[in-house]
Order: sequence, then C-alpha cells, then structure tokens
Amino acid sequence: MGLVLGVAALIIVGSVMNGFEAELKNRILQVVPQLKITEQSRQQRGFADWQELISALPSTVGQRAVVPEVSSAGLLQGDQQLQAVSVQGVFPAAQDSAIQLQPLQQHLSAGAIDLTAGSYHVVLGYALAQQLGVWPGAKVRLIAAGGGIYTPLGLVPAQRLVTVAGVVRMQSEADQHLVIMHGADLARLLRLAQDQVTGVRYYFNDPFQALPAAEQLAAELDDRFRVQSWRESYGHLFDAVSMEKRMINLLLGLIIAVAAFNIVSSLMMVVQDKRSDIAILTTMGLAPHKVRRMIVMQGMTTGVIGCSMGLLLGILGSSYINPFISALGVDLSFAGPQGLPVVIDYGQVSATVIAALLLTFLATLFPAWRASRVLPAHALRYE
Repeated sequence: MGLVLGVAALIIVGSVMNGFEAELKNRILQVVPQLKITEQSRQQRGFADWQELISALPSTVGQRAVVPEVSSAGLLQGDQQLQAVSVQGVFPAAQDSAIQLQPLQQHLSAGAIDLTAGSYHVVLGYALAQQLGVWPGAKVRLIAAGGGIYTPLGLVPAQRLVTVAGVVRMQSEADQHLVIMHGADLARLLRLAQDQVTGVRYYFNDPFQALPAAEQLAAELDDRFRVQSWRESYGHLFDAVSMEKRMINLLLGLIIAVAAFNIVSSLMMVVQDKRSDIAILTTMGLAPHKVRRMIVMQGMTTGVIGCSMGLLLGILGSSYINPFISALGVDLSFAGPQGLPVVIDYGQVSATVIAALLLTFLATLFPAWRASRVLPAHALRYE
C-alpha cells in the first residue's frame, strides 16, 4: 500500500505540475517574444532591410515562424491612472502572422482583434484593461518611450490617442502590461522610417527550444545583432516552477522510500520467522545464492504488485482528477473553465515506476543476505 500511494501520488501531482507548466508556456510565451533579434547599437533604431535579414537568417531546430515586429516600452493613460506597458507592433499581412495572432484570437475576452494600418486600434491585456477601467470602444493615450523629439521646451515624448479594439485574457502576468497594435502605426508613433522595424521575432514548436536557438544564433551572427530569448524576462518564473517541481517530486519520492524501508522490515521479519525452514532447506542442499534469490523474488513480487497498482491508480487519477475534485465540492474556478490542467508525461511516469522498482530491489538485498547467512546448526539447535 505504501508503494501504491507513493507511485500514484507522484504520477498525479507530477501530471498536474506538468499541466501548469504547459499553461504558463501557452499563456505567457506565446504572446511575449520567445526569441528576437535587434540592433546591438542604440544609435541604430531598427532594420530597414528586414526582409533580406529574415531570408538570410540560419534555420534553427523547432522553428515555426520568423516575423517582423516593432516594440517599445511606454505608458498608457486612462481617465484616472497611468500604467507602464510593453507595446508590440504586429503586421497581420506578413507571412506566418497567423501564428502570431492565433493566441490572441484564442484568448479573446471582449471586442475583436481589429488591427488595420492607420486605425490606431490596440488590444489590451485583461488585467491592464481592468486597472485603467477601459473596454472596447474606449480611447486611451499611449505614450511611447522612443520617438520623442527635443523642442525649446525640452523633450516631448511621442504620444497619441488610441482606440481599444479588444481585450485578451491570458490569465498570466502578461495581462498586466500587454498592448498589441499594428506595427505600421507603432512605427509612425516612434518616428521610424517607412518599412523600418525594431527587430524580428521567432516562434518555436516548443518555447523552450528558443534557448539553444539563441546560443546558435549568437554564435553565427556578427556583432551588429543582439539576440534575446524569453529567459531574460521570464527565466526566474520558470526556474521557480522547475524548482517547485523538483522539491515536490523529492517529497513525494520519500513516500516510496518509506515504503521500500517497510519492505526491508517485513522481509527481515519473514527471515526471522522462517530461520528453521531456511536451515532445513540448506541442509537439504539449497545453495546460499538460491536463498538470496528466493527472498529477492518475494520482495520484488510485493514491489511489482504495488507499482502496477500505483501506476493504474495514478493514470486513472490524473485522467479523472477534475470530475473527482468537483464531486467533492471543491471550487476550481481559479483554474479556468477546463479545471486543473493535466499533462501526463509517460516518460516521467516510466521513470517513476522504474525508480520505485529499483528502490524495492535495493530494499531486498540486505534481508536476502541475512537469509543466506543463516547457519543450520544455530537455527536448529533447539528443534
């Protein structure tokens, strides 16, 4: 039962943690730049020949798309508040732009993704829209960090009234500072030259593939370019999730370790109880290595049965955890309409079962050695 509970708990909790990590990747790393290439020099504000740059860039593993973008830090001013934002300019007519817009369409909460050049429409994150108290149709003032000009009165920042076209709800940190608008409108606001962009942006099948791709591109491109991955902005968050997963796996793994030690104690009791039987078998010619094998097989039978039942319970528990929790009356609204996210990693499940079986095997070695050391004369002297 210790093995059943340990293996099942490790599979269920690991699957839920995998699900939360996948949700973080989908909700954050699909809307923020997974990897982007910009100008290294601050005096050079962007690329005028970005089409040639994209065609000349080396291909990377897992690459889905490379699209142009205009980005800038800025401020968004509502009726009562001023919020710092990250403004992303997208080009809906560019090749592979559907990959860039798909997460926005999927998590659209209000309005529409109406981004046409010259309209100065913006799409806001849900938390940002709530903080400013604006919804589709409202006008807000966007102040861009770049594009300011010096006048006799000092630096005048680039600013313009923009219209909120839609609100997306990613249910992540990105909702607090996300502003999306057409790249041409943002380029005009930043006073960039026509057809100029601030950088190019990569999309990958798995956002984690951006990390080795960043190393590859940094090694192959010259000093003119700067390669940035999502790790610079969100690495601390995913490091914390990874550390939490490791600590939870360690704590739940201790349940399996305790079950393995229980196997040691139970086998030692069996050996102690069957000393005379082992001695009789030894006098009849049973070799010590066969005694060891017998005890190991008895312990491994317990381990195989326990791990098999734990595996079955863990897979079923992971698959039906949301209906089960709902039946208990637990409110899962915080996790969204789909409930707790669950991703069953069968490689991780296999590693859990193999580790449990290995611990069981190690737990049988000492009792098996003690059984093989039973001396018939000592064991049968009072028989």
